[in-house]
Amino acid sequence: MLYNHMEAAMSRKLLTLSLTATLMGGTAYADAPKVAVDIAPVHSLVARVMDGVGTPDLVVQPGASPHEYSLRPSEASALQNADLVFWIGPDLTPWLTDTIETLAQDAAVTALLESDGTIELEFREGALFEAHNHDDHEDHEDHADEDGHKGHDDHADEDGHKGHDDHADEAHDDHDDKADDDHDDEGHDDHDHEGHDDHADEEAGHDDHDAEKAGHDDHDHGAHDPHAWLSPQNAMTWLNVIAGQLSAADPENAGAYFANAAAGRTEIEALIDEVAATLDPVRDGQFIVFHDAYQYFETDFDFPASGAISIGDALDPSPARIAEIQGRIAEQGIDCVLAEPQFNPGLVATVLDGTQAQTGILDPLGSDLEPGPALYPQLIRNLSIALAGCM
Repeated sequence: MLYNHMEAAMSRKLLTLSLTATLMGGTAYADAPKVAVDIAPVHSLVARVMDGVGTPDLVVQPGASPHEYSLRPSEASALQNADLVFWIGPDLTPWLTDTIETLAQDAAVTALLESDGTIELEFREGALFEAHNHDDHEDHEDHADEDGHKGHDDHADEDGHKGHDDHADEAHDDHDDKADDDHDDEGHDDHDHEGHDDHADEEAGHDDHDAEKAGHDDHDHGAHDPHAWLSPQNAMTWLNVIAGQLSAADPENAGAYFANAAAGRTEIEALIDEVAATLDPVRDGQFIVFHDAYQYFETDFDFPASGAISIGDALDPSPARIAEIQGRIAEQGIDCVLAEPQFNPGLVATVLDGTQAQTGILDPLGSDLEPGPALYPQLIRNLSIALAGCM
């Protein structure tokens, strides 16, 4: 009995000494909340804020398209156990909406695209970016168009298209493929199709427009392009949002979260300068992207693309759309056509056929990068390196 008593006393003393040594040797953090994140770039930002405190779980694995994805059991479990969920929002992953509501009922859910301070850009329309501009772009009055970076309220595409509110009343005079809505407004006389034979040359245009419209319907989006993580300005805003949400759930670690967010913003500010320096020598170059996912990057760095092979959801383009892109390449001497690792490289080969344009790869998700705090800055860096190398 005496031996057992002495052993217990010694154990308590050793435990006390161990705790004291731990506290003296570094900061002791409380248990971190369980966090689930949708895509790797956002996961990287959350991991940066949680650095030294905990590690978030990634739901959509690198290399997979977030537009459609089947959850693994471990990913569903991460959502089910989460105290907090960070995601871009339903505009990017509409399929995830019901899943979050079902599995993460008790979690604090943050849709970053809806967060205060987030820069939001409207979807561009057509293979050559006939932009549909709404009247709600007050936040982007300083963003430029291709000719002089006017505000988004004034931002017209090359064909002079007005905003989305005016779009229903105007014809796409410079667009070879007339939209169905314009048929209603202009009347059939303006199309000079006395018979079905004359109308045949418009069928490809209608098919192209219908495919794009169907793609946008499938995307189930509102007015805004969801690829907002490709704006480093948004990333800096989101670091603060993430730190605030984590601190509300875990006040004991609030200091660490906000310190990490501040350090992350400083890193991104340096990254912005680095990327601008990489792009400066090739600013006269012109490029076409695989799908329209990069306008946040383009806007942040004043480096606009000339078009996209596929619409924002990366659905297969119609023959008419491919022909339109090929025409742009020939007419303007496009330097580079960029593929993506997630999608069919054969489409890029088709577009490049008979042209002198170079090709490269842009990866908006960092598919070949290790998930974690370093992924986001390397992703943005890689975009600039790929663009500069292709031109």
